[in-house]
Amino acid sequence: MPDKIILQNMEFYAYHGVLTAEKELGQRFQVSVTLFCSLRQAGRSDLLTASLDYSRLYQEVQKIVEGRRFNLLEALAETIAARLLTLGARAVRVKVKKMHPPLPGRLDYAAVEITRSREGPAKKQ
Repeated sequence: MPDKIILQNMEFYAYHGVLTAEKELGQRFQVSVTLFCSLRQAGRSDLLTASLDYSRLYQEVQKIVEGRRFNLLEALAETIAARLLTLGARAVRVKVKKMHPPLPGRLDYAAVEITRSREGPAKKQ
């Protein structure tokens, strides 16, 4: 089983969406990331340099979510995944939740979840 680092439900206020109101007023988003990487060396050595620094991971996600604007949650998730892969994970899972989507009914949130690896997407046979 692969080792994982998980940052669950990081909350940000940002301006993502297709509608003009979303771009002007903004709203809350929650982002969860799972990074698949070997934690054996970190567990044996007890050294931060042998792992992925949670603080840095959080800051990188925050920079993307709060520093750029996207129409689609899919594009936001893809950008986060690509950045986290450059920090040393073999694969990442990113879930982005829009906490108050402009939909006519009641729901907890709208979300997208993607999984990416350094090897790229799985090839179809």
